[in-house]
Amino acid sequence: MRLLVYSHDAYGLGNIRRMLAICESLLKDIPGLSILLLSGSPMVQSFRLPKGLDYIKLPCLNRGETGNIATKYLQTDSDQIIQLRSDLILSAAVHFKPDLFLVDKKPFGLQNEIKKTVKYLRSWCPKTKIVLLLRDILDAPAKTMAEWQKTGFHAAVEKYYDQLLVVGSPEVFDFVQEYRLPPAIANKVKFCGYMGRPQGRQDRSAIRQELQVLPEERLVVVTPGGGEDGYPMIHNYLLGLKLLPANHNIKSLIISGPEMSVAEREKLSEMAEQYPHVQMVEFTDDLISYLAAADTIVSMGGYNTICEILSAQKPAVVIPRVRPSQEQLVRAEKMTQLGLFKAVHPDQLNPDSLIQTLLQQLSNQRGTMAAIKQLNLDALPQITCQIYDLVNQTLPFKPALKSELVPMAIAA
Repeated sequence: MRLLVYSHDAYGLGNIRRMLAICESLLKDIPGLSILLLSGSPMVQSFRLPKGLDYIKLPCLNRGETGNIATKYLQTDSDQIIQLRSDLILSAAVHFKPDLFLVDKKPFGLQNEIKKTVKYLRSWCPKTKIVLLLRDILDAPAKTMAEWQKTGFHAAVEKYYDQLLVVGSPEVFDFVQEYRLPPAIANKVKFCGYMGRPQGRQDRSAIRQELQVLPEERLVVVTPGGGEDGYPMIHNYLLGLKLLPANHNIKSLIISGPEMSVAEREKLSEMAEQYPHVQMVEFTDDLISYLAAADTIVSMGGYNTICEILSAQKPAVVIPRVRPSQEQLVRAEKMTQLGLFKAVHPDQLNPDSLIQTLLQQLSNQRGTMAAIKQLNLDALPQITCQIYDLVNQTLPFKPALKSELVPMAIAA
């Protein structure tokens, strides 16, 4: 089986991390699978890629806080780069001849760059299945519905797509109802649950030994994801450490993110050097191992990080991004209501509010675990089932569901 995967990458690491996790899961469960990944992420080469997967690196685009698309590195007009990316994507589809085309987030891609490819496959490769992968929440309902209406996404999905896979649960956010999908599209939607992650490459004791965390100490992991807009969160966290009593037993690992500016990272590093109980690194491709070793996590509200926090069954303080999309804010509000973590709105973010919420969560391990156990974290095996069924009709095996995943190491 051949799978062509398009990763929507214009900001941060979220999309490429999500798509690589899906690819790795598919390769583990489907024998004879070959995956060709199309990505504009500047970090794709930094991840460990599984056997059976190769990629075509597209020129980078960037979406700033305004939401406008621009080139990230090349001194070239963005329209020219989009045309180049579009041609590369179409050429890949023509020569790779996929059995299934898995598209991330936008039916026609960034700036309609996969429109020609989708039309080509539907016209000239009618046996190729085309599937749209959608995270639990795209944006605030009113904004999403207006965008889909303006761009003609409803018509595109109805005409070209065989299935929509939503990596979320209607108990948290009912994608069909909230976005008022018409029946012809709603019938194509499959809720897969959230993307639960198996254990990382290192166990809890190894990570805590690496970080020199003593048995009586509590470890807090701070992560803003890619880090491009993570400076305020980390800055307030470091300032907040001064509010802790002198004999506190908290150690902190701050993972700043590879897309934070050099100037901001250097400023935060200088601040972190004032605290002997704080370590700061730029990036890890094994984040789940560090989250599993933590007692509490401070993070932004991106989909992947939230799924990893839920998989690790850890209490967390989440500071959602609110611009240019309200996706993280909506997710944080919904999940806070369910008791999955606590959120601090960025407009109310200050050292005192962050540290006080952190201290509350450090004593909330059992409550968090009880809430998370009610959540569907079976997205990866469910995606495998759906994709295999679309191409081959019958699945000759049963992928492991949440209850069968290797359990995370939970702090006592």
